[in-house]
Amino acid sequence: MAAGGAGGGCPPAPLLLLGLVAAAGLGGEAARLYRPGEDPLTVLEAGTVRRALLNSSAAWVLQFYSSSCGHCIGFAPTWRALAGDVKDWEPAIRIGVLDCGEEENYETCKEYGILYYPTFRYFKAFTKQFTTGENYKAGSDRELQTVRQMMIDFLQNHSQESRPPACPPLDPIPSSEISSLFDKNSHHYTAIVVESSNSYVGREVILDLIQYENIMVKRVLNSDKAFLEKLGITSIPSCYLIYPNGSHGLINILKPLRSFFSSYLKSLPGVRRKLVSQLPLPKKQNKQEGTEIKAWKEFDKAKLYMADLESGLHYLLRVELATHKTLEGAELKTFKDFVTVIAKLFPGRQPVVKLLETLQEWLVSLPLDKIPYDAILDLVNNKMRISGIFLTNHIQWVGCQGSRPELRGYTCSLWKLFHTLTVQAAVRPKALINTGFEDNPQVVLQIMRRYIQHFFGCKACAQHFEEMAKESMDSVKTLDQAVLWLWEKHNVVNDRLAGDPSEDPKFPKVQWPSPDLCPECHDEMKGLHSWDEAQVLQFLKHHYHSENILYKYTEGQVNVNEIEVGDVRERRDKNLPKKASGNKEDKILDQQNMLDSKSKALDKLIANNGPVRDRGKNAIESVIHKETKPSVSFLGIGFSNIDMSLCVVLYVASSLFLMIMYFFFRMRSKRWKVRYYRPGV
Repeated sequence: MAAGGAGGGCPPAPLLLLGLVAAAGLGGEAARLYRPGEDPLTVLEAGTVRRALLNSSAAWVLQFYSSSCGHCIGFAPTWRALAGDVKDWEPAIRIGVLDCGEEENYETCKEYGILYYPTFRYFKAFTKQFTTGENYKAGSDRELQTVRQMMIDFLQNHSQESRPPACPPLDPIPSSEISSLFDKNSHHYTAIVVESSNSYVGREVILDLIQYENIMVKRVLNSDKAFLEKLGITSIPSCYLIYPNGSHGLINILKPLRSFFSSYLKSLPGVRRKLVSQLPLPKKQNKQEGTEIKAWKEFDKAKLYMADLESGLHYLLRVELATHKTLEGAELKTFKDFVTVIAKLFPGRQPVVKLLETLQEWLVSLPLDKIPYDAILDLVNNKMRISGIFLTNHIQWVGCQGSRPELRGYTCSLWKLFHTLTVQAAVRPKALINTGFEDNPQVVLQIMRRYIQHFFGCKACAQHFEEMAKESMDSVKTLDQAVLWLWEKHNVVNDRLAGDPSEDPKFPKVQWPSPDLCPECHDEMKGLHSWDEAQVLQFLKHHYHSENILYKYTEGQVNVNEIEVGDVRERRDKNLPKKASGNKEDKILDQQNMLDSKSKALDKLIANNGPVRDRGKNAIESVIHKETKPSVSFLGIGFSNIDMSLCVVLYVASSLFLMIMYFFFRMRSKRWKVRYYRPGV
């Protein structure tokens, strides 16, 4: 898990700052990890992936990554180097990337079943139907040479019918076939790479030369000793060359390496690159590229910003969780516990807290051991139109903004979220009463640990965090110790990632809090720096307290979510003075202005009064109460009070009707018996 200074940080990625001058570099393609037209690979997007893969004359190897994943950032130079190293192989196999951290690509990555980053998939040539590809199964070993050899294995796994036309045979040929070429004139050179069965040099040289004409490359295994003696080959790998005039001889090369062999063969007289048309690149959908410039948001590093926390929740619930089509078993238990804790401890605005509480009640009410993610998403997106719940669906980083889009962001906000939860648990211990977690001082840490294990996209980061948790989490005995444990481990991650490619150059990984934020936290013992943990604890409880949260840049609830817009507009039109309007368009504009101004007034109340939970019956609650009506969840369906009242009325009416019908038929039955009664004779 990566981190950053200034109390933010990130599990895989880093932190923030820069002025408007640097903000000019924040827009569009140029700021991503991979730059189309500059890097020797294909940068794909949601609208181009299928067109690139279906019926392609070349095979593909794709890296699905996230621009917020520190491990992906650190691996990017290796992937670029690999793409450059095998650039000549493009007619046979191409290298591409897709950024799953881009909002426009969320659904596509979900469609391909991407759970962690980076994920590598191979796609065969001439694929006719949609496929999620074949996983790269080399574990954590992603060295350039290993991936290159896996690409060769994948090409050889193609059937004869689906093999890329540009890819020559890669299997070794018998030595007798080579002997038949001696002393015969030809129009081209024939190079024979002699090697062992487990060597890849011959196949790599074959692919290096596929875009060159007047030369053929073949490979022979060193199993025929008599053949080797005949050619005078005493060491392997070696390269034997047959010239166009029929003469032949062993090539004397300084080092028997692929690069030496390929370079020598490309430099032979008459060997030149083929004049072939450039492989077609998938065209992008119509949209402006690189034109958006994101303005830098000024912020106070001593404050916590609700926009960061809410944006992090949006990404967590709508993007990261979306990689799991169904939640069951340990994953479902982890998610339920996470929602329970965050619903009780999140110091947010009333609509956001209400959404979390509704989600928690819904999860508890469902007696299912398996829940589809789409059902969770429907509730988060308020498809049931429950009054008064809302969560932004836009990312708005403030204290977590970085000097480039791929730096900091979500991972920074995740650190901030869990720091906030540990502090809230310590300052409000009664909040978890009746949840089953009230007597567990490690509750937030344990749920954070399980969440990262099951859901966090950067697998390498999750493994690092798990190692730290195994080492010392059991030593936490109080809620205050939990606050300090997370702070200490965050600084361990900062120290490990200092100088890493994922580090934001404008926000270096330093030990936090820095002396300018908390001078009392720093001390010296025998000339060495030390922490005053009592002061650190006091600082953390202040920094992550609800009273230190700023609501600037947060998104308005009513304006965005459009909850009961018609009713709200009607009520506001009655209460606000009407302006004289010349035409219908002016009237519509006046109504919209009224709606926007009221929405801004609500945001201002929220910003001025802070989190709802700590205020009791204050101005915000009265406003929300007027604007919305409470709802309950039953069997996974949201009902308003009107719905419930109608149900009660219908139930009572139907009961009365049944009672009346019962007495009616009972009386009628008695009359019938009296009328037709015949006494016995």
